[in-house]
Parts: sequence; structure tokens; C-alpha cells
Amino acid sequence: MSKKAILYSNTPPSRAQEKRFVDFLSKKYGESYSIVWKQTELPEGSFKLVVDSEVYDWSDEGRLLQFKERLSKLQFKDDNIIPLLKDAIEKWVPDIKAYEEGRVLTVGDGIATVSGLDNVCYGEIVVFSSGVRGMAQDLRPDEIGCVLFGDDSDIIEGSIVRRTGRVAGIGVSDEYLGRVVDALGRPIDGKGEIICDEYLPIENPAPGIIERQSVDTPLETGILAIDSMFPIGRGQRELIIGDRQTGKTAIALDTIINQRGKDVICVYVAIGQKASSVVQLVQNLKTHGAMEYTVVVSASASDPAPLQYIAPYAGCALGEYFMNKGRDVLIVYDDLSKHAIAYRSLSLLLERAPGREAYPGDVFYLHSRLLERSAHLNAERGGGSMTALPIVETQAGDVSAYIPTNIISITDGQIFLESDLFFAGQRPAVNVGLSVSRVGGDAQTKAMKKAAGAIRLDLAQYREMEVFTQFASDLDEATKRQLTYGQGLMQMLKQDQYKPYKQYEMVIILVVVLNHILQDIPEKDVKKVLRELLDHFEESYFEITERLENDGLLSDEDREEIIKVAKKFVEER
Repeated sequence: MSKKAILYSNTPPSRAQEKRFVDFLSKKYGESYSIVWKQTELPEGSFKLVVDSEVYDWSDEGRLLQFKERLSKLQFKDDNIIPLLKDAIEKWVPDIKAYEEGRVLTVGDGIATVSGLDNVCYGEIVVFSSGVRGMAQDLRPDEIGCVLFGDDSDIIEGSIVRRTGRVAGIGVSDEYLGRVVDALGRPIDGKGEIICDEYLPIENPAPGIIERQSVDTPLETGILAIDSMFPIGRGQRELIIGDRQTGKTAIALDTIINQRGKDVICVYVAIGQKASSVVQLVQNLKTHGAMEYTVVVSASASDPAPLQYIAPYAGCALGEYFMNKGRDVLIVYDDLSKHAIAYRSLSLLLERAPGREAYPGDVFYLHSRLLERSAHLNAERGGGSMTALPIVETQAGDVSAYIPTNIISITDGQIFLESDLFFAGQRPAVNVGLSVSRVGGDAQTKAMKKAAGAIRLDLAQYREMEVFTQFASDLDEATKRQLTYGQGLMQMLKQDQYKPYKQYEMVIILVVVLNHILQDIPEKDVKKVLRELLDHFEESYFEITERLENDGLLSDEDREEIIKVAKKFVEER
């Protein structure tokens, strides 16, 4: 029994034309077909041939669509657009090419259920008749679930949906530097269009083990508490975790500002934040000269959940573009808690089975496939790196919740920010006991490693003694000195926002404080004395600061000289 194909045209086909259609279909599909003609308003000589879910469109609209597809594959620059356009027009010949067409079954809440797209793949972009784009996210035997990247008010049941044959991706080029874009790569800063060099899928396999090399180069944050105790290396994934309003974004922002002049490209991905917060952040980056090497990808709280879902993957694709060119990249995901919530919303609307805390079963894979793309590539792959700083918000300091534990297990360490420390005036509020870097000293310069010494042990002893002695009324002199020294350490770790330290400044501070040179300075004056001492070194001992900054080495002679100069400075003030 022959299958049926429907021919839409203004006039019925002749017998010769019908035979050509039947022969074409038999050769194409290997089955016998009969033609059913249906009259429709099309220009003379135009037709549409529908075979199951595939459509061969020989109307003016169909040929125009083919031509647009050809143009979209050309890379236009200002100096070559005219010759390329002429060449494209002269050489273009319409092809016998089918596109797959389906219809909307249901739509609502940013989700559309579609039937008829039998060959669509997971993550493929589909286009609705209203012009809105969507992404195939749930594949079932007879229908697919699509998430929508725009307003669903113009999409109605029965409207047409077409496959594009392309997975979700983003255009990439160096022109993105200094720009603010949405999750689809479209500029939202009012500075005009961005000309792209190529198109990269937002979902990409992570580099394999053979393609990677060890993390051995420091990515300096300029924050003393982090660089001295929890160093971050280029290619590492270091989680920033803490309650709301404890300074998580401030740490990421200071790290971006500290990359000025260090040839590091920065990508900041804002997920589910207020648009006003993103505007303020961009302004702060501009004020400190950091926007020229930074790309901001924003999916604000007012954007649909699908855009919040793909935003970190789009930012990661941009980072990979620069990493694959041999550049060093820093990418901040702010924050993955809201990203998981957006994905949970989509999954529940797509009727996927909920698990713990109503998250779907693949929520771990959601973040692991994103964070594993950060790496330090080997020389054969260009030697580039991408360092990830994911941010996660906790509730009442609970790091054992579902999403925090997932991401802690994926990353190479975490910086835990504590509310009690923050409200006590310790900024940044880094909890030394719960924070860790699993790369450790491999990502520190020799000068920093030597200067930091046993600072973590000293701080742990101070915290333990502080708790123990708060109930005691009478303390011996040794205990008092130990407490004074610990208070000086805490004052040393206090740092104002937007004021990252240079490498040599951190080394000098550590050497001075850990050698008890400021032991007798009142606690409230420690920060002021340290600032004056650093200015003194910069003015009068330029050769030491230059060696520390450029060589990354702290010789015994330089260490003794720093101690000597600091003691003299403290005595004379």
C-alpha cells in the first residue's frame, strides 16, 4: 500500500509532473507514494510538498528562506560585505531541500509542547510562526517539550514550528570585550551590534584528561585572606559560598578588578539578579578600568527561566573561545543557586519527576558539565586556561543543603563567607576553618608561600583561645600577648572593597605581621600603620618591591631587610 504525500499549489499538477513527484519520493524514501493535491493560494509555478513531517517548499517564501540560510553562514566584515553579497546572489541556486515542520499542541508558562518534529535533537533551536525561538528540552515518543526564549503570547495551539538544524549557540568574537549582552549574545548596552567571527554551541564537551595540564600558575585575587591561605590557580574551580549579603559578589568583583594589566579576559555571568544591580556592577567595573577586558552576560530576574538556564553555558562558550586562542580567562557565575532554581522550574513545567527539594534527578549533571569545562589546556591545545568562580547562596549557613553539597563536590575548593564575621566588621568575612583550596601551594608564588608560613595555624589557635578565654576573668601575660597577636592577624586580613593588594604588598604585610613587629600597636591602628609602611617601602625601597613583584621570590636577605626596615619604622613613628 502506497503512502500519501500532500501537494499544495494553485493549480493541479499534470500527469507528467505528478510522475516526477512520485519518482522523486520513491528514490528519496525508498517507498511507494501517491500524490494528494490540495488547492491553496500560491503564485503560479510555486508549490509545497508535505511528506509526513517534512516540507519541500518551492514558494517564494521557501526560496527566500534558503537564501537567508546561505547568507547566515557567511562571515561579514565591513571591508568585504559587498563582494560577498554579490557572489552569494550570483552563485545561488535553489536546492531541493526539505525542512521539518510541526505544530503546537499546548503552550503556557514559557513551555510549548510540539508534535510532528520526529527528527529533532536535544538542545536544537526551533522557530515558531510568531518568530519566537525555542529549544527542544524534553524528547518523548510522540511529542517534544520546548522552552521558549521570548514571549509566548503570540504562540497559539495549532501554529507551525520549524526545525533549524542548529543546536543552541552564541556568536563569538573579540568585539564582545567591554560589552553587556543577554543569554543569546544580543547586546543590551545600547552600543550597537556585535560582529561575530564564528558560532559556538553553548553546550560543549569538557576537555579530556590528556588535553589538560596541572594547575601551576597563580590567579591573584588581590585579596590577602585568599591569596595567602586559599590560593587560586589558572584553570581551577573555586567555589564562593555563603549566606545572602556576606560579600560573595564583592570578592568576585575585586578579583576581576585585580586582573587589570595581567592579560586575563574576564566573563561575569549574572543569573536572576535585578537589572539595577547589574547596571551598578558594570558602572563599578568601568570606574576601575576593568570593563575593557570584561564581558558581562546578564539574564536578569525579569527574563524568562529558559534564558536564566542557558546564561552560564553561553558565558562559558564565550570563555572557551578565548581559552582556545591560548588566552587566560576568569569566569564568574553569580549565582548557581538561582540557576538551579530556574532549571527546577523548567523541569517541573516539563513534567519531569521531582527528587530531593523538588529538583530533577539530573541537577548534579546540570552543574558538573558546566564547571568541568574550566581547565588549564596543554601546549598542544594552545596552553590557555579558564578559571571558574561559581557563587552559591546558602540559607542560615547550611552548607549541607542539596545544591551547595553538589557544587562543593565538583569544585577544587571553597571560600566560605560567614555572616557572624561579616556583621562583626571582618571584611572579607572568610571563615578560615571551613575554607580550603585543593590546589594549595601549587598555585602560589614562592615568595607568597614563604611569607605566609603558618598563618592558618596561628589563626586557628587564636580562634580557639578566643572562645576559651571569653569566660575567664584573669589571664596570664603570655595568653594576653597571644590574643593581641591574633587580633592583629584579624586586622591584617581586613581589606576595603575595590582596593586589591599587589603581590609585593601582601608579602611585606605577611612578613611584618607574622614576625610580631606590630605586636604593641593598638588593634584599631594596625591597618593605618600597615598602609603607611607599604607607602614607605614603595618610596624608599623600590628595589625590594620590584624583585618581589617581578621574580616572585623572597630571599632570606630580602626577608631580613623587610623585618629590619619595619622595626625601625615602627620605633620612629
